[in-house]
Amino acid sequence: MIEQITDTTQIVVSGHRGYKASYPENTLLAFHEAIKLGVPMLELDLRMTKDGEIAVIHDETVDRTTNGTGEVRDFTLAELQALDAGSWVSPIFAGLKIPSFLEFCKLMLDYPEVLLNVEIKPSPEAIQTADAAVQLLKQYRLYDNCVFTSFDANVVAYLYDNYGAKTQGFKGEKMFNFVEGEHGTYSKMWALAMDMKLLNVEDVQRFKAMGLQVWCYAPDDEAAVDYALSCGVYVMTCNNPLPGLARKSQAL
Repeated sequence: MIEQITDTTQIVVSGHRGYKASYPENTLLAFHEAIKLGVPMLELDLRMTKDGEIAVIHDETVDRTTNGTGEVRDFTLAELQALDAGSWVSPIFAGLKIPSFLEFCKLMLDYPEVLLNVEIKPSPEAIQTADAAVQLLKQYRLYDNCVFTSFDANVVAYLYDNYGAKTQGFKGEKMFNFVEGEHGTYSKMWALAMDMKLLNVEDVQRFKAMGLQVWCYAPDDEAAVDYALSCGVYVMTCNNPLPGLARKSQAL
């Protein structure tokens, strides 16, 4: 797992929902293509289905990323996987499916060195989703490669308190159920990620002084990567991993 990073030779580029800039997000193809590029980490999103399975999908609904409509939680896994999750990007991706988290874990058995940023999306089933995800990751011996992320501070605290998990959260104003104070939400975080629109060196220094790793999302061109580096941020979750990987290569 990533420890504290102090210079540009240690840049870590995470594929945001896989290789989102060029492939349908959160599909096995997008994850595989990101790994082929050489990313050392993948970021993915989890939601629970109507029948208690875990699907890899970002949005609360299927409307944006499939040919279906409705909330993810109202579909069984089989119903979700009957949808087309590729054509919305290009006809060449027609027929791609929403993967189950089980399918994702099986894919990762071939890449034991790849780190995982597992985001539990806020929902009424978020804690149940977190429990099921941890169980599956431990079953497939992937748990030690994971950081768990959520915009729901209750989920971050639950994973920290119950599993001793490495967790990544966000600035307090970006989170649901955020708790202020010495023993509040920040104390349950291992890392904190900042949107590029909000990233600044003062906040980076402040959060590092609190003992947090500071990451960012999503620097997708050379200028954004260079700005993140100038702020002292070396872990980047990218829709387009290429600029970040290029900067790392140049620094070596």
